[in-house]
Amino acid sequence: MTLPGAALSCAQATAPSASPPVSTGSRARKGSPVTRPDTKTLLASLLADIERRNPAQPEFHQAAHEVLETLAPVLAARPEYADAGLVERLCEPERQIIFRVPWQDDHGRVHVNRGFRVEFNSALGPYKGGLRFHPSVDLGIMKFLGFEQIFKNALTGLGIGGGKGGSDFDPHGRSDAEVMRFCQSFMTELHRHIGEHTDVPAGDIGVGGREIGYLFGQYRRITNRWEAGVLTGKGTRWGGSAIRPEATGYGNVLFTAAMLRERGEDLEGQTAVVSGSGNVAIYTVEKLIALGANPLTCSDSTGYVVDDKGIDVELLKQIKEVERGRVGDYAARRGASARFIAGGSVWDVPADIALPSATQNELDADAAATLVRNGVKAVSEGANMPATPEAVHLLRQAGVAFGPGKAANAGGVAVSALEMSQNHARTVWPRARVEEELTHIMNGIHATCHETAERYGASGDYVTGANIAGFERVADAMLEQGVI
Repeated sequence: MTLPGAALSCAQATAPSASPPVSTGSRARKGSPVTRPDTKTLLASLLADIERRNPAQPEFHQAAHEVLETLAPVLAARPEYADAGLVERLCEPERQIIFRVPWQDDHGRVHVNRGFRVEFNSALGPYKGGLRFHPSVDLGIMKFLGFEQIFKNALTGLGIGGGKGGSDFDPHGRSDAEVMRFCQSFMTELHRHIGEHTDVPAGDIGVGGREIGYLFGQYRRITNRWEAGVLTGKGTRWGGSAIRPEATGYGNVLFTAAMLRERGEDLEGQTAVVSGSGNVAIYTVEKLIALGANPLTCSDSTGYVVDDKGIDVELLKQIKEVERGRVGDYAARRGASARFIAGGSVWDVPADIALPSATQNELDADAAATLVRNGVKAVSEGANMPATPEAVHLLRQAGVAFGPGKAANAGGVAVSALEMSQNHARTVWPRARVEEELTHIMNGIHATCHETAERYGASGDYVTGANIAGFERVADAMLEQGVI
């Protein structure tokens, strides 16, 4: 049995909230006059209700505040959104699934992790969003990521809804056999809730090609179906798309280039500071080099590297993707141009553009102030919500071009949707076509955000433009589909 906002699993389910339903005060019985609170009062009330109904979930609260605080002008212009309770419905997941994941390590010891899938909104298409395997994963983080995914996916213009999932399992330091057993156990439960027309997961932090392969294999084994479109990020030999691993990093660089062009500048010749050294960061570096920019840094949990000659992306790939080493190894092997700084802040390095590509809330107000002092021109989010609200406010106030993650890092999910299209047609597109489609989509996202911001009197504000444009597309679909 499945209830709105909760799905029962083999071990545990989130129960429907005991809180009374949220009311905006804008709906009235037939024949009575409609009274509407002003939009600021309405939004303040909604945000208070979100915090009350979702206690101890600060990341989700932060994401909701970031979006809702920009919606006042659109709600004032389109009162039918409030009348239909669209904001309240949009902020409540359609389904929240929690389940246990038991597995054995190589020594025969049994471990139990917790699995999650938050199916947030399907107004535009099947739920779409990655799986994250990391010790920090909990329901609040999954809801934050799933909420962001709604707007990100809407901005692509493609037919995909928003969702997110994962587990508090840490694959780091585990053998291939242990990772396989965990993935098989995870999919044994998850397979009940996904499908190419229902919910299509992909990779995220801790879930790369290896994990996607194990997950798909178990899904195929359990269902006895070759359903290629049930997962994206697959190997290119068996249903994957060209440039899927590269897409998030490539897309962020393309969005950054579009922001600079809007200001009469070119990406070529610009220096860049990049955080992280995972999938997003590596291919951010690769695309920067391809477009003539000079990426100077990369980082991981041990510290960061500065390379005065520019990061050697092939060496970085060898260390991080093949050897699964640390960025300190890069400095040791690169030579005199590179130095490793243990701890510290990668944002202390002066550069023209900054591309946070590691994790949420990695760039705080102090780091933003340092970037501004160092003359940064543009900051674009490769990771999901890597800049704190205070940092975003400071950067926007300083006139720095700021690309919010829901727009700037949409390249990954865009190519995932293109992979779904290829799977549906049982065909494979050449790399050049996928790159062309990605460039078209990212330029389209930039144009949509820029034009929407101008339409609502916030010219150059990509945060407002992205939030309103994504919201309008989802809200219009929900409005036409009725109260469900």
